[in-house]
Amino acid sequence: MQPSDTHLFPPDAVLEGGDLDCGSGLLLLIRGAIDPLRPGQLLEIRSTETSVDEDLPSWCRMTGNELVSWSKAGSQRRFLVCRGALSARGSSASTPAPTAVSWVEVTATDAPVTRVLPAPVPVAGIAQFSVMGVGSWPRPRWLLQALHERLEHRLSDEEFQTTADDAVRLALDAQVRAGVDVVTDGEQRRDSYASFVGMRLEGTQLVPLTDLLPMVDHPEELEKSLKSLDVPADKVRHPAVFSKLRRVRPIVGHELAFAATVTGKPIKVALPGPYLLTRTMWMECWSDRAYASREDLGADIAAILREEIFHLLAAGATLVQLDEPVLTEVVHGRKGGGRSFMCGALSEKGEASKELAFARDLLNATLQGVPRERSALHMCRGNWTPDESAALTGDYAPLLATLAAVDVGAYILEACTPRAGELELLTALPEDRRIGVGVVNQKHTRIETVDEIVQRGRKAAHLFGKDRVWLNPDCGFATFADNPVASALVAEAKLHAMVEASRVLRSELG
Repeated sequence: MQPSDTHLFPPDAVLEGGDLDCGSGLLLLIRGAIDPLRPGQLLEIRSTETSVDEDLPSWCRMTGNELVSWSKAGSQRRFLVCRGALSARGSSASTPAPTAVSWVEVTATDAPVTRVLPAPVPVAGIAQFSVMGVGSWPRPRWLLQALHERLEHRLSDEEFQTTADDAVRLALDAQVRAGVDVVTDGEQRRDSYASFVGMRLEGTQLVPLTDLLPMVDHPEELEKSLKSLDVPADKVRHPAVFSKLRRVRPIVGHELAFAATVTGKPIKVALPGPYLLTRTMWMECWSDRAYASREDLGADIAAILREEIFHLLAAGATLVQLDEPVLTEVVHGRKGGGRSFMCGALSEKGEASKELAFARDLLNATLQGVPRERSALHMCRGNWTPDESAALTGDYAPLLATLAAVDVGAYILEACTPRAGELELLTALPEDRRIGVGVVNQKHTRIETVDEIVQRGRKAAHLFGKDRVWLNPDCGFATFADNPVASALVAEAKLHAMVEASRVLRSELG
């Protein structure tokens, strides 16, 4: 598109981008300015950076927004971008006068703050063959709409939380009807099991995956990978670090607090693990402005998660689970490193042994001082689509040493799918740890029979000892809000079958 002297339409909002380029934070600002607009409304982006001439049109094409016109006067460039297609503008789209959106660069980092962590409150232990979900639960359609409106700043946080409360009640009611021993709130307030931290931590911002494509070395390869994995890149959002991370409010403490008002059952809370978050949040193009290295970022993430865990245990959480599915990608993913979508981790990975050591150290730093019996670690091989062939395949053998070296009380593991390998390998794990065995496959619509689950439970009891075994699905039922792998009816039926199997096992094995 050739530059024009003036815009044909007046903008509805104005963004002063200064000399930022798209890879150094401009796209974050554009996303924050365009999301609150209605389809058809116009944002004028002012920039003095020459590279924006090529990068911004590419971004518009990938995100489905329309570049209407642009002008150039000396070093000053003005781009008029429509939210969505210009044809959606109509007579009602243009209403407010232009609103200035200023750019403020955040570079200062404060000295570390020493915080006093609360003591965990005592809770009853979790019995043998206890049944629990991994974490996520399918969200109602009306909650998904509210979630997107909240992410796009068109719904206040207070309004969204009230809507989400109703969805949490439904998720908890379903689990109670099924008879599970330990419930979760279904992660109803989260856009995904991990990226939601971009809405809870200071120093991060949630951006769609499409916004990140111009910032990687080979965007066409990543775009092809996302399509092959059935990932909706325009829906899935990614937490980007652009300044020093701070826990200025609870990450998930509000989830626990509300769930406790609905049910008296023991509650498990799942958190994204420190290695996963470091892999997910480290993007060289702007993270290195706030952190000298990925290791520095990881240290802050571990400290933040540790603080959150202690507050959760002090508030009565029976179990806190750290999710680290991307560890399987370290050993079973593309050889020679490279960039992968695997569960949202887009940053480059290094050599496997170094990555595993890094993950081990981050997990142990996060769990330092946490009562072992109140902690768990979950691992799977990808859960963004019901298509088994799209997820990783590989057994636990190359991960056993790392798992054994993590000071955690239980492993919640994928075990039902053949992709996970033989259960016997897990006998190498320390005998003082519990094993949550995946006994149903959340990707399949078929409801496993009670006898099938009993057989898997018997085998686990024989291998690990009956007192060490818990029963769980291989993974959550809706890891990504927009891509549930099961319906709520199927999820409840699978949990109910697991509960019936648990009763048989307890009766049979004592």
